[in-house]
Amino acid sequence: MDMTTTLLLAGAVLVLLLISAKVFSAPLKIALKVLFNTLLGLGALLLLNAAAPLTGLSLGLNLFNALVVGILGVPGLGLLLLVQWIFT
Repeated sequence: MDMTTTLLLAGAVLVLLLISAKVFSAPLKIALKVLFNTLLGLGALLLLNAAAPLTGLSLGLNLFNALVVGILGVPGLGLLLLVQWIFT
């Protein structure tokens, strides 16, 4: 390959990378926000379970509970406790 073909190919690759970065930036931001909120929900569940001897409230530490608490916040925690209370 000569120099002109190499430069054109490199330019095309750069343009494709920029376009794909623009297209995938919004979904990536949303995915990172959900991941961060899930980790915060997991921390809230850990705190709830650490206080279980004092309060008598505990929930299982799993991905579903962490997602619900992370996305819905305090109302999600209340919802999970209510569901647990209804089914026990």
